[in-house]
Amino acid sequence: MLEQIDLTRKLDKTEYKKSMDQMEPCLSRLQRECRELGIPVMIVFEGFGAAGKGVQIGKLISALDPRGFHVHAIDGESPEEHNRPFLWRFWTKTPARGRIAIFDRSWYRRVLVDRFDGRTSPQELGYAYEEINSFEQQLTDGGCVIIKLFLCIDQEEQKKRLQKRMESPATSWQVSDGDRKRNREYGRYKEMNEEMLQKTDTDYAPWTIVEATDRRFATVKIYSTVIQQLQEAVQEARGRQEPSDEAASEQGPAPSASTPGQDAAFGADTALNRVDLTLSYTRKEYKEKLKELQDRLQVLQSELYRQRIPVILGFEGWDAAGKGGAIKRLTAHMDPRGYQVNPTASPNDLEKSHHYLWRFWNNVPKKGHIAIFDRTWYGRVMVERIEGFCTPEEWQRAYKEINDMEANWVHFGAIVRKFWLQIDKDEQERRFRRRMENPEKRWKITEEDWRNRSKWDEYEQAVDEMLVRTSTTYAPWVIVEGNCKYYARIKVLQTVVDAIEERLKEERHRG
Repeated sequence: MLEQIDLTRKLDKTEYKKSMDQMEPCLSRLQRECRELGIPVMIVFEGFGAAGKGVQIGKLISALDPRGFHVHAIDGESPEEHNRPFLWRFWTKTPARGRIAIFDRSWYRRVLVDRFDGRTSPQELGYAYEEINSFEQQLTDGGCVIIKLFLCIDQEEQKKRLQKRMESPATSWQVSDGDRKRNREYGRYKEMNEEMLQKTDTDYAPWTIVEATDRRFATVKIYSTVIQQLQEAVQEARGRQEPSDEAASEQGPAPSASTPGQDAAFGADTALNRVDLTLSYTRKEYKEKLKELQDRLQVLQSELYRQRIPVILGFEGWDAAGKGGAIKRLTAHMDPRGYQVNPTASPNDLEKSHHYLWRFWNNVPKKGHIAIFDRTWYGRVMVERIEGFCTPEEWQRAYKEINDMEANWVHFGAIVRKFWLQIDKDEQERRFRRRMENPEKRWKITEEDWRNRSKWDEYEQAVDEMLVRTSTTYAPWVIVEGNCKYYARIKVLQTVVDAIEERLKEERHRG
């Protein structure tokens, strides 16, 4: 791609001024329209050192309302960022609907500067390309516009600009040893950039290569690119409207929550139907096993911290299935400084303004810490699917999005386990009624809980599909037989202990 670029292209002052006089108000108007339509925008500036990214960002934002954008300057990872998954610091910076996030360097650092400096291992490099493409696709599928700009100059031009900066006390600090080394080894670094462009130039987030030798030419091309992509996004957003009655009748009835071929794939012999809900422990057996496992987990938590291994545990299940009780016994002997329980309710206004996975990325644990989610990201393919809070297209693509997110966490080194607490419908009703009769527990029951029982079959079908599509070797689902609370709590504890001990054994073998 870079070999075909003509870096001698220039623009004279008269033509530049004429173009900018037209484009600046146009960009300002488009920012307002994106805000009105709730379109989030991410503009990424990458390219060779001294190519003018800072200057061009300054030119671009001069036409924007400063209340509607944020510029993120991305450098090497801070200690906090190093202790989180690779994409954590970028997920947390994704813009809310109607806002613009501008990145002076970005998530591409891992496959460029960090790779050049030897900080990215071959294994991490392979994962990084997959994770970057998945990250960008998830955001664009969710309505975000991603505009990627690569500013290109040749080796001699770069050397000249670096030398000029070094000669001035006001700018010499901008030139690092790494900048000079990448200039000396321009050919090797260029090959890495070429590979990056080829592997991440997609239809949903394409690259625009900007010939940056002449700054006026670069500014006009950047403005033109941003304006064109925002105009397309605004036009598409305005074109999305409810179909007319006539169009709807031509399309036929609205699709159901089922997917094609689902009846065959998710028939009577399902994972939930095979669960033996008669499994139980006596109170004496429960007490003995509980103490043993809690004591072991207390020791294992310390080892997790020493080995810097993060753990992510997700709990789902029927209402009144015992998620809270299982989590309480799980954490009873753990050091509270090393874990966090994240209860997941309906998203608030801030969470609704972001991609649905944003709020979960915000709670990913640091190395050596444990994150426990009481209800999870799987709401997308259960309650949101059944209640119509998202479109069929959104929940159907969520399976891959979720699998990719969990793979990111595992690549980071996390242990990921997901628990589905299974009870039958009669047991749920008994628990509901016992709660209603107990003033101390009546608050746990709502009208919505009773209403959801009428949709038991629909939820069961959604759960079965979820288990099949998202139980992976790296982040498996564990179905917990929950009619006996004693049995369920012990199974959860045993599963967590086994997973941690298995991982620690692998670490010892690697060591």
